[in-house]
Amino acid sequence: MSHTPETSAAPLQADPAASAPTGSGPAEAPAAAVAGSEAKPASHDSTLPEALVAFMLDRWAPASRELPEPIAHADVFAARRRALSKLFPAETLVIPTGHEKVRANDTHYRFRPGSDFFYLTGNLEPDCVLVLQPQEGGGHRDILFVEPNPGRSDKTFFTDRAKGELWVGPRLGVEQSRARFGVDECRGLPELDAYLSGLVGTVTRPHRVLRGMSERVDKLLARHDRDKQLGEALSEMRLLKDALEVEELEAVVASTKRGFEDVVRALPRGRSEREIEGVFNLRARVEGNDVGYGTIAAAGHHACILHWTRNDGALEPGKLLLLDAGVEGNALYTADITRTLPINGKFSPEQREIYELVLEAQEAAINEVKPGNDFMEPNRAAMRVLARGLERLGILTVSAEEALKEDKQFYRRYSLHNVSHMLGLDVHDCAQARQQVYKFGKLKPGMVLTVEPGLYFQIDDETVPARYRGIGVRIEDDVLVTETGYRNLSIDIPRAVSDVEAWMADLWAAPK
Repeated sequence: MSHTPETSAAPLQADPAASAPTGSGPAEAPAAAVAGSEAKPASHDSTLPEALVAFMLDRWAPASRELPEPIAHADVFAARRRALSKLFPAETLVIPTGHEKVRANDTHYRFRPGSDFFYLTGNLEPDCVLVLQPQEGGGHRDILFVEPNPGRSDKTFFTDRAKGELWVGPRLGVEQSRARFGVDECRGLPELDAYLSGLVGTVTRPHRVLRGMSERVDKLLARHDRDKQLGEALSEMRLLKDALEVEELEAVVASTKRGFEDVVRALPRGRSEREIEGVFNLRARVEGNDVGYGTIAAAGHHACILHWTRNDGALEPGKLLLLDAGVEGNALYTADITRTLPINGKFSPEQREIYELVLEAQEAAINEVKPGNDFMEPNRAAMRVLARGLERLGILTVSAEEALKEDKQFYRRYSLHNVSHMLGLDVHDCAQARQQVYKFGKLKPGMVLTVEPGLYFQIDDETVPARYRGIGVRIEDDVLVTETGYRNLSIDIPRAVSDVEAWMADLWAAPK
């Protein structure tokens, strides 16, 4: 069923850097200064004379005291915090976003917030920690710990490579973050250690921590079995997408389709898988935050390697290209689409035969996406089709019924994975949800899952006729469970053999 949001359709996102002018807000002590430590220079930096430091601190325009506008749909994020609050009355909940990760030496990967933290706040900045503090009268008070912004009052704005404004851009600051994210209270990150230590003093206050996101937080608060339940609860909240989340997924699917079209246009002149990766990733960075996962651009027999991301092979006419890719939007929701394309625009008879078997399996699986069905029912439907097809092709030497038995599962030699996983803020979404509500649970309206059967005939597999060896085919769509059945969010990206060939031909014939 189509949902109409009560608020405007602006994306669920925050852009603090864009909303905070350099030096904005009242001056605040930076974390390095409060902790009594200096920002460390790089090995190739020059020494800063005191005269230069004094000159750098002088004659800057007064900082603006105007507070930023609240993020779009701040009420949605607040409602999620209140829903989480009701699950854990009288307990302190600690949800970090995580930190930048080192790529090599002193360079870092582009930061991407923790999904649960973003789900509850809309905040994109690194290092932050959300605390839900229980109140005597019931419910919780939001406390968001953020990086202070000293403006131009402290030399770290130009000396600190990790957090200085002239190096990495401005952070919102404490009061600005409170206004921007609509939380009850903001505090500076230098106060975090003392606050968390207060939870485990002479009398330990009941608390739960979202583990694995911040080594600093994990060290300060001893691990408890009850922590796991916080992660489970957040994953299970995220199983059911609201109307705004569905809009975000629709938007990234549409962007992903444009990325696939870019790839098709590039194929006639393309020489390597890496070119395909680059073409798609450009679309992801232009229209969104990034790719939602490492782009799989697998040509020829590389398509038989499920997560081929080296992308260093050649594009050869007459072979297939398996493209598994998704745009992650600025609100961090990601698409996850796979299409298998003939590099020269036409499927060979053998490629068509395998492709149409996989498509038949996918159609059978999608038809089982409906409320009340087991999550695993689409998988069972797809495997029945694949096993029968493998028997028909003479690849299975036992009957499909025998191959499908739990103590056999011979069909899995050629189709290693199940056909579905949840999709949302993470490509493999809601991973900490309990098995009884996810893998062994029932489908419910609002769930979004992939449906992606595949067949992979390894180039050296002597159980497979030679004409099929090296063929790998996967077809993947993103499917919303509705009140009455399903809606395929990626239906506009061609799937049938004739539609794929016509789509490619039309894109190649279009004026450049």
